[in-house]
Amino acid sequence: MKEILILGQQGQVAWELQVTLATLGRVTVLGSQDLDLADPDRIRAKIAALQPQIIVNAAAYTAVDKAESEPELAMAINGTAPGILAELARKSQALLIHYSTEYVFDGRKTTPYLETDTPNPVSAYGASKLAGEQAITQVDCAHLILRTTWVYGNRGKNFLLTILRLAAERPELKIVADQVGAPTWSRSIAEATAQIIAQSHPDRSNLKGIYNLSAAGKTSWHGFATEIVSEYRSHYPDRHLAVENILAIPATDYPTPAQRPAYSILDNSKVLADFGVQLPDWNASLGQLFARWQ
Repeated sequence: MKEILILGQQGQVAWELQVTLATLGRVTVLGSQDLDLADPDRIRAKIAALQPQIIVNAAAYTAVDKAESEPELAMAINGTAPGILAELARKSQALLIHYSTEYVFDGRKTTPYLETDTPNPVSAYGASKLAGEQAITQVDCAHLILRTTWVYGNRGKNFLLTILRLAAERPELKIVADQVGAPTWSRSIAEATAQIIAQSHPDRSNLKGIYNLSAAGKTSWHGFATEIVSEYRSHYPDRHLAVENILAIPATDYPTPAQRPAYSILDNSKVLADFGVQLPDWNASLGQLFARWQ
């Protein structure tokens, strides 16, 4: 039985991974209270004691705006720690799976980003995530870096939960409409990760590289918010939402400390060709989430 270590206990993806990976091995989960990823010595000691065969790093510094004022901490967790995990994976011949983001790009393209496109982050968060990718690829270990976009779920901190909270409180919302992406359900990411691990060769020789892994389709933040409210009302007509209008605004009307990419669509053809993995359309996944909402 494989020994699988999941880092990021309370995170959106980590929470789903605890279910999807349970059938593939014996799962150990470490949250921030168990392992401080800003402490290299603790990382080395903990991983050495556990000796996992598969390390799934779903932990990250994800406060995009706060990273602008805490770049060192973001870099320690997102940039330095993944390199240490890669070194430990190489030493013990383990597989490292690490999640990254479209924030490694500047969002200036108008066609879906390929894994081979040159990164150019425009925020401290994006720079820290790119540093993590580079730290892993510089170490000769079995690894998969899975880039995803606009992750949401029914727990943690994410756009979906924020919109539902605001929609319950306010009659009008103003949402950015000139940033485009593919909202990706955390459960879809976890299921795809399990699918990739399950079909991989026992010696993991085919596991090395960067793969885009995001939902099909595209929308704006405004389109996403509109659909969230519509789907929620469709599934739960007896639950009150105060919102009556969702207005579309440009990003310039909603300034944030960190710059966001205007275009966040990823080309997922590589993960489909190599592993047969294809995530559903974002809209279909949103409907599935609300159908299973508790």
